[in-house]
Amino acid sequence: MSTETTGAAASPAAGHPKADGRKRRRDPLLRMIGLARPRGGRFALGVLLGAAATGSGVALLGVAAWMLATAADHPSITALSVAVVATRALGVSKGVARYLERLVTHDAAFRTLAEVRVRVYERLAATEPFGRFRSGDLMSRLVNDTEATLDLLVRGLTPPLVSVVTGGATVLFLTVVYVPGGLLLAAGLLLAGLAVPLAAAALGRGPGEREARARGKLSTTLVDTLQGAPDLVAYGAMDRQVARVHEADAELTRVARRDAATLGMSAGAGALITGLTVWGALFLGVLAVADGSIGATALAVLVLTTLAAFEIVAPLPAVAARLGSIRASGERLFGVLDTPPGIAPPAREGLEIDPEADATVRVRDLRVRYGPEEPWALDGVDLEIPAGATVAVVGPSGAGKSTLASVLLRFRDPDGGRVEIGGADITGYPADEVRRVVSGVPQDPHVFASTLRENLRLARPGAEDDELWSALRRARLAGEVEAMPKGLDTQVGSHGVGLSGGMRQRLALARAVLAAPRVLVLDEPTAHLDPDTRDGVVEDLLAAARGFSTLLITHDLTGLDRVDRIYVVRDGRVLQSGTHEELLAEPGWYRAVGVR
Repeated sequence: MSTETTGAAASPAAGHPKADGRKRRRDPLLRMIGLARPRGGRFALGVLLGAAATGSGVALLGVAAWMLATAADHPSITALSVAVVATRALGVSKGVARYLERLVTHDAAFRTLAEVRVRVYERLAATEPFGRFRSGDLMSRLVNDTEATLDLLVRGLTPPLVSVVTGGATVLFLTVVYVPGGLLLAAGLLLAGLAVPLAAAALGRGPGEREARARGKLSTTLVDTLQGAPDLVAYGAMDRQVARVHEADAELTRVARRDAATLGMSAGAGALITGLTVWGALFLGVLAVADGSIGATALAVLVLTTLAAFEIVAPLPAVAARLGSIRASGERLFGVLDTPPGIAPPAREGLEIDPEADATVRVRDLRVRYGPEEPWALDGVDLEIPAGATVAVVGPSGAGKSTLASVLLRFRDPDGGRVEIGGADITGYPADEVRRVVSGVPQDPHVFASTLRENLRLARPGAEDDELWSALRRARLAGEVEAMPKGLDTQVGSHGVGLSGGMRQRLALARAVLAAPRVLVLDEPTAHLDPDTRDGVVEDLLAAARGFSTLLITHDLTGLDRVDRIYVVRDGRVLQSGTHEELLAEPGWYRAVGVR
């Protein structure tokens, strides 16, 4: 099951604090709209097409009103023909313009959404923040909160701008026809298109924020339940966890009901304002006809155009009621995008490590901690891995061993000291360039729900089957795979449930070998294995690691008589170093554990 973690560690790569503060103070809605800036021209075209579609609808009813009102006066056939043609043209143009408006704005919005997704994925890859969010919450941010950008751009950007353009033109036209009628329409549109949406936004802000949180909580609880199902069943806790899922779902349902109530009140208020404005226009128009200010035809145009004009602002209250939820989703989205990188970019991009250079790894006075007030995880560590040699780092849990692995694999920057490969500081190279030279096998390697072949090809997508089998043989997994009916095409199941623990470790090792690194980091490779399996896996790992500069990180002493040198680390410091025999001969942690 996933767990909560503390906040992000301090990093030298974080942006300037003042710049970061200004970025975080900006309204998330404005920042989300800013994501569409590269396609501003497309959205502007969408606004014009939307104005054309809405304006055609208003004009269609106005022309129809004129034609029906003047028909009783037996106008010339030419005037009627023009009105009929205009009616047909407006009907066609309304549909065509609406289609084009949806096509242009949705295309621009989906392209923007695709770019946002890529930015989120790139930031996750660059910052390694997976441990900073619960897995279900992170999934909700990647899916629901990212897609809120689409909702805002399609429903929250174009309709208000269309309303301003078309509403202004309609008010201007009716003011020319009859000034009081134009002013009345302006007041009605301001109430329905501004006052009601503002009220809806105010009422919907709290429920919208709660909805985003409730959706994230439900997603988190569901993922926790699915991932932890075996443990929940084993300990009889499944019923309690399912109850938590029901509670999270019930909370989301309650918030959704409040949101629906806000939408209903907004729609009712809009309909009331529309009716009152139309009745007001009719009343003023009748008085104007009575005193001769306008004719009967103008009265028909005034009333029906007023009625049609409210189509312009009809979508706005629903959009406004959603702004609270969209804003909360934006805050969660930018919570990922604003996460500072765990490593600083190199001073010069594009540098490459010489593939023929010496593969000796030297760690000099390495210091790392996870926060300004935190104790040192590594406090002045010095060690060396000669080219082609196997070196072990041992010590109790919490000694700082995995922190050393994260520095070597460029998941964390040193707070002091240096790590060199072939005499060059690894912080001077791009992270991916270092990872091309340094590969690793984590203590809990992830196996994807795919075939053995595809899991291996993660390391080298273009690898041929002969290369895959060679890597499997080095990891001593080829025999088991050959015994499987489908061989490399065997489905391993979610998280590799179709494989034993030892096979998963060997598969991860074969994947690392296939990547052809020069430095291999094995981080607690036997942590979850039983003693009988552990001995065989260690033997296989050390055999497969021949030829690499290998760092074996472990708290178990199995197989360490076969490594070239051992460093004992405790509380972030190197306490002892030497061969297996030398360390057993002198008092200290190693001998105490070895003779236990």
